[in-house]
Amino acid sequence: MAVARHTLVALVEDRPGVLNRMVSLFRRRGFNIESIAVGSSEVPHLSRMTIVVNGSAATIEQVRKQTDKIVSVIKISDITDEDTVTRELALIKVKATPATRSEVIQIVDIFRANIVDASPDSLVIEVTGDEDKVNSLLKMLRPFGIKELHRTGRMAMTRGGPGVAAAKEPSKRRTGSGGKS
Repeated sequence: MAVARHTLVALVEDRPGVLNRMVSLFRRRGFNIESIAVGSSEVPHLSRMTIVVNGSAATIEQVRKQTDKIVSVIKISDITDEDTVTRELALIKVKATPATRSEVIQIVDIFRANIVDASPDSLVIEVTGDEDKVNSLLKMLRPFGIKELHRTGRMAMTRGGPGVAAAKEPSKRRTGSGGKS
């Protein structure tokens, strides 16, 4: 079976330990999580996770089903084959001497990125876009010297409609520690 990059989106209860349980499940099955992004959803007390992992479709489906059994997971979907919007945020601290500063600023403008901090010897750049855009900007900035880099990893949602992981306040809360009630 072919190994491919999969994007999973999970709607989970916003409680301590949920992220740990999710990551532990992937770790126990020998998956390396390429990226994971977690944040609030449109429903109070629910968070949305985007997890990017490599594996065969069958293996990812098995892990998805096992993840869905975690009490705090409301819903998890593999959106790899869906029509999606994906974005990533990166903060890049790049060396910028008086001789190179204007060239770095021109590159930042070409990529429609923003300079969010400046010091005598560096600039902090914020870029948002798909992974290719972030990678292309990094490639252009590397010759100047990247001092620090922080990337969120992929965030994704399906286009149109309510989405495969649309948040609705659950009518019945799950209880217990190992399965659905």
